[in-house]
Amino acid sequence: MFDDIQQRLSSAFRRFRVSGILTEANMKEGLREVRTALLEADVNFKVVQEFMDRITAKAAGTNLIKAVRPEQQIVKIVHDELVDLMGPVDPSIRFEKSGTTVLMLCGLQGSGKTTSCGKLARLLANQGRKPMLVAADLQRPAAVEQLRVIGGQLGLPVFSADNSNPVKVCQDALVEANRQGCDTLILDTAGRLHVDDELMGELVQIEKKVKPHQVFFVCDAMTGQDAVASAEAFNAALELDGVILTKLDGDARGGAALSVRKVTGVPVKFVGRGEKLDKLEAFEPDRLVSQMLGMGDIIDLVRTAQETVDEDEARRQQERLSKGKFDLNDFRQQIVQMKKMGSVGDLMSKIPGLNQMSSDLGSIDADSEIERIQGIIDSMTQLERSRPDLIDMSRRRRIAAGAGVDPSDVSGLVKQFDAMAAFVRSMAQMSMLDKIRALTGLGRVAANNPGARLFAPKVGTGKRLSAKERDKLRKQREKDERRRRREERDRPTT
Repeated sequence: MFDDIQQRLSSAFRRFRVSGILTEANMKEGLREVRTALLEADVNFKVVQEFMDRITAKAAGTNLIKAVRPEQQIVKIVHDELVDLMGPVDPSIRFEKSGTTVLMLCGLQGSGKTTSCGKLARLLANQGRKPMLVAADLQRPAAVEQLRVIGGQLGLPVFSADNSNPVKVCQDALVEANRQGCDTLILDTAGRLHVDDELMGELVQIEKKVKPHQVFFVCDAMTGQDAVASAEAFNAALELDGVILTKLDGDARGGAALSVRKVTGVPVKFVGRGEKLDKLEAFEPDRLVSQMLGMGDIIDLVRTAQETVDEDEARRQQERLSKGKFDLNDFRQQIVQMKKMGSVGDLMSKIPGLNQMSSDLGSIDADSEIERIQGIIDSMTQLERSRPDLIDMSRRRRIAAGAGVDPSDVSGLVKQFDAMAAFVRSMAQMSMLDKIRALTGLGRVAANNPGARLFAPKVGTGKRLSAKERDKLRKQREKDERRRRREERDRPTT
């Protein structure tokens, strides 16, 4: 997500990092690249102009802090202004004190409107509401059936009728919702491939006859400025109360997320980050900006961990670690817990430092590596997992045959585990402050060494790196080392 704008902004910030100090010349050059990055990310031109005026004025008046590197101070300015650009944000929905609250979702065809109706209904149901979905999209083939399927998955009522008049469908749905005691009615209205008079006329009639309490525009974040232009048109006709940005997980540019609030004056309420019905969440600009600037998303990582990690198992492992115990059984259990949280790439993208390394994994499939490592461990006996030092040549061959790998892969895993186990045991004895220092240090090493790998290429792959690949890796490391030395040399002493 936001890969394009993240890379372009990182390139702009490197202008300040290389020079080591802020001057009028390099500040202009760096900010010019920031402007180019935003325009190439499909951010609205007027929004970019106003934004650049503000950060230029702030950067020019910044009192430099000697303990903080110049690019970090510029990043802080850009971060704060980007957050301000997309806010203020209020993800709450105003519900009627009595009767049924009617929420109307509108948008172009293909924006994810029907799925967003289901996601919103699930979110509200989890908050204690009793929603009913209304299949008022009578234009798109199978739209009614799709909503019925979604309602069935959620266990929520769906109102539909053999009627060619969507206004009548919505009116009848309101009567039925009151009869069934549903306190929230979510209208899935029709869309078109583009904004036209027929579409707007139908939506205006629904608004006039049914009088929805709030109207949300659903737009595809991947369409950039087209999404913003559509939001403007819908807002002019319906007076929108909020925007739901969909497909944000596939948005490499970020133009819609950065522009829609400023251009339309309509706040973004929710964002969809996937196709599953639980992938709708409140819009939080500071999290999005952190991802755009390559700072990761620790908040989401913590949330995912809280939802997926077995607390009893985590407590048991912590007790073992506190006693200096850590074997391949513990390692396997950690792999299982990590797999529940998502792919390795997703997890890395949320961790500051490591997120900048995730795109440098190249052809190595980290998730396949995880599967192979787990396969090797699963082929061991309980005794071998608790005592890896017992694994001799005969045992290696048997384990390798069971896992479908080479015996050398088993040896490589055991050696890596020995080194990792020593580090984990040392971490268990550290104070919280020392742990943070150690982990952030690892993040910096990873960020400054794109050629580094999470897993040794030999383990689980069944093949060694070619001479060409080894040479490429060596050159990358030499390049990183030269850059590090240059930055150290150019950094001013305080």
